[in-house]
Amino acid sequence: MKTPDPLAIANALNRRVLGQDDAVREMAVALAKHLAGLRVGNILMIGSSGTGKTTLMRAVEGYLAADPELALRSAVVRIHANVLGDEALRGRPGEAVLGRLLERAREQLGPAAPVEQVLARASCGLVFVDEVDKIRSQVGGQPNVPGIRAQEALLTLIENEAIAYELPAWAGGGVTTVDSSGLLFVCAGAFEGLYDSVFDRVTIGKDRGALRPMTVMESGKVVEKLVFRLRDWLRNEDLFDYGMSPQFLSRFDAVVLLNDLSTDELVSIFLESPDSAYHQTQAYFASRGIHLALSPSAVRRIAAEASRQPRLGARALREVFRRVIRDYEYDPSKAVTGGALLIDLPEVERALGTV
Repeated sequence: MKTPDPLAIANALNRRVLGQDDAVREMAVALAKHLAGLRVGNILMIGSSGTGKTTLMRAVEGYLAADPELALRSAVVRIHANVLGDEALRGRPGEAVLGRLLERAREQLGPAAPVEQVLARASCGLVFVDEVDKIRSQVGGQPNVPGIRAQEALLTLIENEAIAYELPAWAGGGVTTVDSSGLLFVCAGAFEGLYDSVFDRVTIGKDRGALRPMTVMESGKVVEKLVFRLRDWLRNEDLFDYGMSPQFLSRFDAVVLLNDLSTDELVSIFLESPDSAYHQTQAYFASRGIHLALSPSAVRRIAAEASRQPRLGARALREVFRRVIRDYEYDPSKAVTGGALLIDLPEVERALGTV
């Protein structure tokens, strides 16, 4: 079977992931190489909560699962970074990742598949590590031993080594080695506080004065304003200071910063994402024989309110929409006309307490 090209992969992922073109492009190229059996540089994704890190991971899983031939090329697992720290403290680093890869490979190949075939499939897997920022080596200026051990454990897996692994009973037990050179790691985290620390560095810290005011137009007036984008100023040293070791970071070929979502992108997510609270709520009302619709101005007002909480990203949409819709979910009878519930801008303004 021919390996899909990066553009085809990106087009598929963009149906689920909105507003993150750079991250999708990096993932598409890495996945195309991985599916072709080539060694691939690992990816570190940095982005605020709700910007789409987990959505992108799920989109990749869904993309592979939708094509049986592609699914058979790579076992895919997701794991929380803290699990690595816990098992490292027990002296069993990497056990959870390898164990889940083996189980996933066995699910794909069937319980009768030879152990050697299962091991071969597991050794070319795709590993998503979520909340990798939680395994920083220091917290509040103090050493974080679980974080240090977790980084060391993950580093061992990423370094393309033969890893000793105790086989489960269904595989006959005993200790074998798993070649990790074919694994692709995608690690992601919000890295709370990183934005502020880099901003401080270029405004009041050792690089004071590096960030200069820009002349911009605001409300029809020319003003000077500091325009700061993390992607323009982030250095490896900032991640070292945050608590990610140089040895660990050196194993990532790409560090991808996800964008904070604009109002327009939040509107698109609200209306187009299959997982959006809007579509889920429409399904709820449909089960009661009611068609739910929002006017364009109402949708935009919800998105604008959500955009005021950039650290929550798309999750803010759910919280804002909940404030608008909760009374109607309880008792829609006074607002339903002809089997339809239409929510317009005034209703949204009242729910948000702005009128």
